[in-house]
Amino acid sequence: MPTTTFHIPKNRRHVSAARQRIRKTLADWGVDGELADSVAVSANELVTNAVAHCRVTLARIEVTLRADDTDLVLEVSDPDRDRLPHLRTAGPEDEGGRGLVLVTRLADEWGHRQQPYAKCVWARFSLAQEAARVPADV
Repeated sequence: MPTTTFHIPKNRRHVSAARQRIRKTLADWGVDGELADSVAVSANELVTNAVAHCRVTLARIEVTLRADDTDLVLEVSDPDRDRLPHLRTAGPEDEGGRGLVLVTRLADEWGHRQQPYAKCVWARFSLAQEAARVPADV
């Protein structure tokens, strides 16, 4: 199962670098089109949320992407383990609050888990209906 993991500082200016790295990894794995777009947008939203809401000073955000024959899973972890994500309803004038709604619509499933020193927010995307296959030897 191919897997890639990288870290970025908890700073908004690094969100685009994370998104670009996800795009490159997906391209290297042969994943493109609508699936790649959905994963990249979801990564952007989850990383942005981690950067914006993590209350740990000088934290590093961990991003993991892994694939097998049936699923592609995106995980974004930060050390603020007790501040869990939740869907909210954003008003028309609100500048934020729509990220998890987007992830809900783009991913087949999403959730979160608390780990001993971090929380992980994940999104799963099915490869079953995609023409792209991820090579097992990458």
